[in-house]
Amino acid sequence: TDFFFFFDATPSRKMSKRLFDFGSTAVLLVFTWLLMLLAVLAIRIESGSGAPILYRQERVGERGKPFQLIKFRSMRTDAEKDGVARWASKEDDRVTRTGRFIRKVRIDELPQLWNVLRGDMSLIGPRPERPHFVEELEKKIQYYGLRHCVKPGLAGWAQLNYPYGADEKDAAEKLKYDLFYVKNHNFTLDLIILIQTFEVVLFRRGAR
Repeated sequence: TDFFFFFDATPSRKMSKRLFDFGSTAVLLVFTWLLMLLAVLAIRIESGSGAPILYRQERVGERGKPFQLIKFRSMRTDAEKDGVARWASKEDDRVTRTGRFIRKVRIDELPQLWNVLRGDMSLIGPRPERPHFVEELEKKIQYYGLRHCVKPGLAGWAQLNYPYGADEKDAAEKLKYDLFYVKNHNFTLDLIILIQTFEVVLFRRGAR
């Protein structure tokens, strides 16, 4: 699409962002491997030996390319047994007891570090959304597709500046912050977002 080319980053920016992703992800893995191990044990104890630990879900990545996002499973295994995609709600009864805690402290997101290493995602960028929601939102929200000009991220400017989105109105408001990032992203902004995200996690704000 033409706007992907228009917002394409320079080769030096692409290289610096990839190095930032690798370096930051390596540091995060060193400090979070024990938390991930504890999450695995907690999910196993609550759900039993037959239930999956990880949850894979198709998301839309850079330039609209789909990929398989990986998270720790925080919902019941029958959360979408009818196959219908649903927004997560504030007091979602599909979330398990372990899932509620790991969502609150963002541990459920840590397996996405593998997506970052693979190149599906960047550490910083717009949150990747599900294809069903993207298809609907692109029809209703002007310029929504512009957020796919960069790789989706584990953390992002919109996540810091707007509460967790759960409907089309929220998606339209968050898009303003995503587009600001698409237009202005650089090493300094990525570093600021990463530092502020740590503060959010420590004070446990904004998770659902």
